[in-house]
Amino acid sequence: MFTNEIHQWYLFHRRDLPWRKTSDPYHIWLSEIILQQTRVAQGMSYYFNFVKTFPDVYSLACASEDQVLKMWQGLGYYSRARNLHSTAKLIVEKYGGRFPNDYKKLLKLKGVGPYTAAAVASIAFGLPYPVIDGNIYRIISRYYGVKAPVDTKQGKAEIEMVAKELMLTSDPGFHNQALMEFGALQCVPGKPDCAICPVVETCYAAKNGLVEQLPAKQKKVKQRIRYFYYFLIESSDKILMEKRQMNDIWKNLYQLPLFESDTGLDEGALQEVRFPFQENRQLTFKSISGIKKHVLTHQIIYARLLHFQVDKIIDLASHFLIVNKKDISNFAVPRLLEMFLDEYLAREE
Repeated sequence: MFTNEIHQWYLFHRRDLPWRKTSDPYHIWLSEIILQQTRVAQGMSYYFNFVKTFPDVYSLACASEDQVLKMWQGLGYYSRARNLHSTAKLIVEKYGGRFPNDYKKLLKLKGVGPYTAAAVASIAFGLPYPVIDGNIYRIISRYYGVKAPVDTKQGKAEIEMVAKELMLTSDPGFHNQALMEFGALQCVPGKPDCAICPVVETCYAAKNGLVEQLPAKQKKVKQRIRYFYYFLIESSDKILMEKRQMNDIWKNLYQLPLFESDTGLDEGALQEVRFPFQENRQLTFKSISGIKKHVLTHQIIYARLLHFQVDKIIDLASHFLIVNKKDISNFAVPRLLEMFLDEYLAREE
């Protein structure tokens, strides 16, 4: 009864999304990678841009990583873009441009976890693997009364067992999309509108007043606090940039020279800091921005931009670049820095 009701609900309420009109594994995989940690409304334009620029896995594999990162700019979680590019090259080199129609092989692809592998396997190839994400945790916990925290081994095992029992083997792709859509539109976090829910009369959480308590969670991840100070070193029409090469957020994206502090620094303290690009010169910043707060999943960054005007930008290490200001937009940068640069360029006009 439960699955029949959800399937009927889906037929009447599903959104008109482009990746639902195809069984092409490339398009389905691309959409799933884009939608990881991203809302559909935000991801839609990126999906269209990627499909237009890279209509097949061959064109994506032939692109440069910088080109892929630039197109990804603004979506965050840039490891997704790097994995996307790496996997495209692997599909071409190892599988002749065809995605494997095997769940275990899909699972071995970079950036593809159990959820994405199940989505591609079921929607593109009709294989009976249930998708399990936050939507599924929420639906099953509420409807069946699973009280074990979903971020524990026991909770995950209980959810997975129910999800496998619910799987519709005749059309697993349709079934998975119906459940995902139901979680995205109807059985939402917080306070869903249970009055219009098709399964409210048989829902454990609704009958027992536990809708807001389920799914249960055991722990909250403590957010790391970071302090970033970007240095805009300007000489005539040129500025200094570098590529992030450390194993950290925003790897392989471009940025202005950066100083990170364990604590927030005032203007006096910043003036005393010595930076690699200074050599023996004493630099005084022309201006300093206000603080921007940038929230990531497990981190909060407080950032400021210091503007330096110099006669000449000296030669530096190989990872630094001297960039013409009119070319800044060609470089993939983190969204946080993009906001600073947009403000700077607007003042320059």
